[in-house]
Amino acid sequence: MNPSPTSEPVRFPRTRSPRNRRPLRRVLIGALVAVGLIVAPLAPAAAAPSPATDLDGACATLRVGGGSSNYVTRGTLGYGTSGSAASATKIRFEATALGRYRLIDHKGSVLYLSILNTVMPGSSYGDRADWTVTRDGGAYQIAATLNGKRIGSFFGTLVAANGSFTLVHATGCANVSDVATGVRGTAQPAVNPDGTLNGFIDAHTHVTAAVGFGGRMRCGTPFHPGGVEEALEGCLSHSAIGVSGYLGALIAGTDPFMDYRGWPTFKDWPTPRTLLHEQAYFRGIERAWLSGERILNALLVANRIICEIYPDKVTSCDEMEQIRLQARYLRDMQDYIDAQSGGPGKGWFRIATSPSEVRQIAAAGKLAVIVGVENSELFGCREIHGVAQCTTAQIDAGLDELESYGVSGIYPVHKFDNAFGGTRFDAGTQGAAVNIGNKVSTGHWWEVEACQTEAHDNEQPLRSDEIAALLGSSGLPAGTIVPVYPEGPVCNIRGLTDLGRHLVDEAMDRGMMIHIDHMSVKTADAVLGLAEQRGYPGVITAHTWSDRSMIARIANVGGFVASYANAAHTQEGRPGFLDEWRANRAAAAPGAITAYGFGSDVNGLGDQAYARDDAAQHPLVYPLTALNGATLDRFTMGQRTFDINVDGVATYGLQADWTVDVVQAAGAEGPLLRQQLMSGAEAYVRVWEAAIAW
Repeated sequence: MNPSPTSEPVRFPRTRSPRNRRPLRRVLIGALVAVGLIVAPLAPAAAAPSPATDLDGACATLRVGGGSSNYVTRGTLGYGTSGSAASATKIRFEATALGRYRLIDHKGSVLYLSILNTVMPGSSYGDRADWTVTRDGGAYQIAATLNGKRIGSFFGTLVAANGSFTLVHATGCANVSDVATGVRGTAQPAVNPDGTLNGFIDAHTHVTAAVGFGGRMRCGTPFHPGGVEEALEGCLSHSAIGVSGYLGALIAGTDPFMDYRGWPTFKDWPTPRTLLHEQAYFRGIERAWLSGERILNALLVANRIICEIYPDKVTSCDEMEQIRLQARYLRDMQDYIDAQSGGPGKGWFRIATSPSEVRQIAAAGKLAVIVGVENSELFGCREIHGVAQCTTAQIDAGLDELESYGVSGIYPVHKFDNAFGGTRFDAGTQGAAVNIGNKVSTGHWWEVEACQTEAHDNEQPLRSDEIAALLGSSGLPAGTIVPVYPEGPVCNIRGLTDLGRHLVDEAMDRGMMIHIDHMSVKTADAVLGLAEQRGYPGVITAHTWSDRSMIARIANVGGFVASYANAAHTQEGRPGFLDEWRANRAAAAPGAITAYGFGSDVNGLGDQAYARDDAAQHPLVYPLTALNGATLDRFTMGQRTFDINVDGVATYGLQADWTVDVVQAAGAEGPLLRQQLMSGAEAYVRVWEAAIAW
């Protein structure tokens, strides 16, 4: 990876150059080492020097030891250690984590430690091609991360031996694949002169979903120690010969026979509908940050039922285990971006656990990443036939654990009824599938009643055909009786339970943000009633999963309103972002909504924004001026260049383009929308501050 603009230049110390060794003896024994007939002796490990965390993107030659004129060179059998400065192999350091690197020689080969303890050139990254680099004064030690074996010179050959090196600055190293953000120019400051944040918030993302759902359901990752080629490599399992090809077709209507390959061609993915493929590579997030994104809400996501149904998994399906794994993964992502940026704390991607940290991060010009949780069985609090499977003590301990991860917001209810309350039904065919999941999780189907007000949950299929068609692969026993629902608006009979009230009380006492999306009308009404009664502002709707009647109540209590980052106008049954923005403002009291946010739900099994239907007639013209004044060229990954007018938000790299697109599509209201979006991060932080101070 190339160092980011914030990286400090790497400077290599120079040392003296003494004697050579006898060449014939070196060549003979070096050859024996190379074929494994002699293994270099390993000295006892010395006291650990300091990690070398500032080498990403460095180009250097390796001089053996601190008092030698011998350099590492590439030979016919691995690498020699008796070369001259002129013949030295130029090696590029590419960070894989803090203090760890890929080493790439001038031919583009990746250095790896063979099972014979010799260092060899390879064609791709793997466990044996990851190196931990430490520094002791001007000397560097390089050890295989896999087993801790340091490398050095043994009779003229680079092998496992406790050696050290001087790094001599060089030019002309091999290039490596990377993704450019396509952002240039001078942007507005991240903080206004009055100290308020200047930028937008994505209030609903799932950047850690790659390791959720058992760890194999999704193809691709937002970062990878092996670089973009590994992060966005295609997955054969997600093609027609793999189960994920058909699962993707079921979930998103995609073609199971599409080209599964990713980097560098990206022929058939990503698109706004390829929901089982990575859509938030970190360079795309970086593009959004450079274009004005100040806060990204990273929701750790889990669903036990989906995980158990999917046949290929490498992690536990227990939802809290999935949350723990993703909390660690988010920290790893921060460390990886730090490693790309010059060392600990130097990266632009910073996890914030308090409003004050958000403000500090913004003042430093970086992206504040806040942490939330969205899952259906929080703390294992299922209900089975109406009987709760957890206690108040488990809830309190669970909240303590979440706070230790920096979690600041929770979804008490997600896709299924649980011990806290009833869910807001999904609609249509997807609703039928989720209803089956509810049956598996709780032992009962969704149960409905006539709504008491105009507010309602999503309508259900009038006939049971859609549910019946899905039962064959559900795991439910043959002969299972499917429900038949009345025509028209219906409401879930389940509302906030006593355990749900306890959870909400505890969350309020801790100043946590409470997401009411996915709650049934009854549940949301009760939660908002508590917030209104107690004057608690920390409530939020982030991605168009609440009845419109709830919007005014959220705004009036001082909460935060955002809506799904769909295309500007309603199309294919998905409500347009502008339509939602206007309707939500109209639903609230005049002046109650002065700032606004969006929730992309990226990687969350929900479509991203399609290209506008009228994009051909009224295209967004590149280069774009981002909302913060930076200039946006088209976003390119590998051999594919994306255009919002054609591709929609196929990948998070186009989320910044989308903000420009919806502002332009707003016409005369564009300046107001821009102002409200660019005030969104500040408004969210103020709500969070008020919730903590409550």
